[in-house]
Order: sequence, then structure tokens, then C-alpha cells
Amino acid sequence: MPPTPRTPRNRWIEAGLEALARGGPEAVRVEVLAAGLGVTKGGFYGHFAGRAELLAELLDTWERRCTGDILERVAEEGGDPAERLRRAGRLTFAEELHRVDLAVREWARHDPEVAARLRRVDNVRMDFLRATYGGFLTDPDEVEARSILTFTLAIGRHFIAADHPGRTTFEAVSLAGEFLLRPHR
Repeated sequence: MPPTPRTPRNRWIEAGLEALARGGPEAVRVEVLAAGLGVTKGGFYGHFAGRAELLAELLDTWERRCTGDILERVAEEGGDPAERLRRAGRLTFAEELHRVDLAVREWARHDPEVAARLRRVDNVRMDFLRATYGGFLTDPDEVEARSILTFTLAIGRHFIAADHPGRTTFEAVSLAGEFLLRPHR
């Protein structure tokens, strides 16, 4: 009888990211992931030395997906600066990535190593915003202001519980985003 194939490493990572998004790093437990995957936890140790290695891999995967992969795709697809900003925002803050991003932000509040990684990721994002806004704005103060406002809108929109009379939250956020993308007057 042929050997039973091992659960692929990427399935453990995807399950770990989902658990992280759902309940933070405390929810990333080998036994729980194995049960969710319908396998025994023994297969986990064929891929990872332990839970700490999985957590590090989750952070590596999150970082790659929300920076390098997105910036590469935005560069490949091109477009004017405003379109590149829109595309980067749609990709970076798509629900599946954004849920993990919010979990990493919460985790970073309690773990200095995670906080350092989050700072690195946020600096990459801010550098992209500055460079892209700099493609159509010349005032460095306006570039910085629009960059931080854009980033704040992307992160903070999930924490605002206000109503937007006559608009959905999505419409209000889109309106604010388009306002930030207007050329300098």
C-alpha cells in the first residue's frame, strides 16, 4: 500500500493564518489546526520544528503577501499613480489579508518582535505611498499628509462605527479615498 500523503505545508500555513485572523496567536494551536484539517498533529512536525516556527512562517507569509507580492503586481499592471494607489489599496486591504493584518496589529501590541516586523511592513507601505503620491504632487508636506491619511483610512475604517447618512460605509470610504487621490489644486 502506498504511503499516505502528508498534509502539504501550505495547508498548515493557510489554516494557521485563518486561526490567527479569527483569534490571534493564541488561537494558533497545533491540535486545533490538525483537527480542522482532519489530520493528526504528527504530520505537522514533518514540516515545522514546533509552534514557534509556524508562527514565524505565518508572519513571513503575511509580510510577503501584503508587501512584496502586492507591490510586484502593482508594478507589473502599471497605470497612472492614482490607479496604482487604488490597486494597492484593493489588494492590501482585501478582506482575507486585512483580517490577518488586524490580528498582527493586535499581536504587535504585546510582542516586541512582532511590533518590529509590523513597523517594517508599515514603512514599506508608507514608502510606496510617498513615492506614488510623489508621482503627481511636488509639495513634500502634501505627499506626507496624503500618505498618512490614506494609510490611516485603510487601517482605521474597520474601527469606525459611525453612520454615513445616504451612503454605505463602503461608499463613504471610497469617497474619502477618491478625495485623497485628487490632483493638487
